[in-house]
Amino acid sequence: MTSSELWSRATAERYDASESERSSAAALKPTLDFLGELAGGGRALEFAIGTGRVAVPLRGRGVPVVGIELSEHMAAVLRSKVDADTLPVTIGDMATTVVPGEFSLVYLVYNTITNLLTQDEQVACFRNAARHLAPGGRFVIELGVPPLRFLPPGQVAVPFDVSEAHLGFDTFDLVEQVLVSHHLTRDGDDGRYRRGASRHRYAWPAELDLMARIAGLERERRVADWDGTPFTQDSTKHVSVWRKPA
Repeated sequence: MTSSELWSRATAERYDASESERSSAAALKPTLDFLGELAGGGRALEFAIGTGRVAVPLRGRGVPVVGIELSEHMAAVLRSKVDADTLPVTIGDMATTVVPGEFSLVYLVYNTITNLLTQDEQVACFRNAARHLAPGGRFVIELGVPPLRFLPPGQVAVPFDVSEAHLGFDTFDLVEQVLVSHHLTRDGDDGRYRRGASRHRYAWPAELDLMARIAGLERERRVADWDGTPFTQDSTKHVSVWRKPA
């Protein structure tokens, strides 16, 4: 078992509602276009598939998708949308769990690799991706760039969302390279807020490239988003593609 924190039943049942903006057809189209092109008619494997926010519509486009998911509660929500024959899911962690067959695409979206809280586990995730890829296959990660430039001297917190419905900020342990993401979310119309927090190990793009080299993968492409915007020093996230040599 890895150090990833488990999603509870309550969190899993709220997840789709909390991510409704990211789950619309318009919001998902660039992601599905990007991943569908890389799959190239082959099979795709999603690490930390969650409730199937990306996998279910990708499968709807005709891409055979298989998933690995640590939380049985998240997988149960996915299973309410699609049956196991259409979209198989194995319960396990993304660093060590192996599923049958080879894939033309393995992917991780929405900062999910940071759920692995040690560098060794993140390297193991790259190795697990390489293990599942057919020669010439690609491994894709969507990940935010650590916003450390926004930390004033002596401060440890960076806000990322300040609105009526939600207050979100990250606190950083710069020695351990771990952040804690804090959320205060409006819960109903009576003025109450629900508090939540989760731990993540942030990683730099160059660090991921080294992990890929350790796993025998070669960087093929890095862009700032699913639309293919060029990645620059001011980009807040990246979508990176590594290829397994043929």
